[in-house]
Amino acid sequence: MNKIPTVFRRDPDDRKRILPEANPVCQWVLDGEGTPTRKYDGTCVMLDENGTWWARREVRPGRPRPVDYRPVMTDEVTGKTVGWEPIEQSPYARYHAEALANSDEQRRVGTYELIGPKVNGNPEGVQRHELVPHDDAEQLEVPRDLDGLRDWLLAHPRYEGIVWHHPDGRRAKLKYRDFA
Repeated sequence: MNKIPTVFRRDPDDRKRILPEANPVCQWVLDGEGTPTRKYDGTCVMLDENGTWWARREVRPGRPRPVDYRPVMTDEVTGKTVGWEPIEQSPYARYHAEALANSDEQRRVGTYELIGPKVNGNPEGVQRHELVPHDDAEQLEVPRDLDGLRDWLLAHPRYEGIVWHHPDGRRAKLKYRDFA
């Protein structure tokens, strides 16, 4: 899982701010391509083809990597490495186990968002820990311009943001906090 780029360029002097300019690698979103879906506010986990669960983990430059860590990519700007650690090592392991116990759903290979009462302060407002498959995220009808997206996101404060899925596998995102 690579880090998903933001639809608009980030301000190089303040990475929390976005500029009113398209990120060139995400121009396809503004051109009307891809399917917009809800970005859930939790923590990312993955079930691999061997039936092993992994937790997303970011490692800052100069910090040791966890045992059995699988790096995926390093952000050239921040120097942070994104990768996977065995779920058992994650601080969310207990809540992941609860989410699995809360459902008898057959899980397929892929990534999920772990949400619940003990994950990030429960911004999703759910009563128990759950796994939301990223492939089944709620599809949205949203504008495709900066002003329209700002207005839409600010009108939906319970949504962490939007993730667009291009048919060729590319993804792009925009978060509520990019405007709030």
